Amino acid sequence: MEASEVKKCIEDGIPGAEATVTADGTKFTAIVVSTEFEGKTMIAEHKMVYATVDEHIKSGAIHALNIKAYTPEEWAAEKSAS
Repeated sequence: MEASEVKKCIEDGIPGAEATVTADGTKFTAIVVSTEFEGKTMIAEHKMVYATVDEHIKSGAIHALNIKAYTPEEWAAEKSAS
């Protein structure tokens, strides 16, 4: 599975999400920014992202997924701190 396919799954599954996905074989890292994360716990955010790729995890196409989820405000603060 390609990083672009994982990106599409996430963005199609979470309204208004913007994802950046990198891959190392079947291990993926996703940075996901969405207003849908506002007021949610980190666990709830991760569950939302996992739900978008669940079938690919079950099939083995995705072995591991490292998620960094942000609201737009959190992402802006993260970028300015870098």
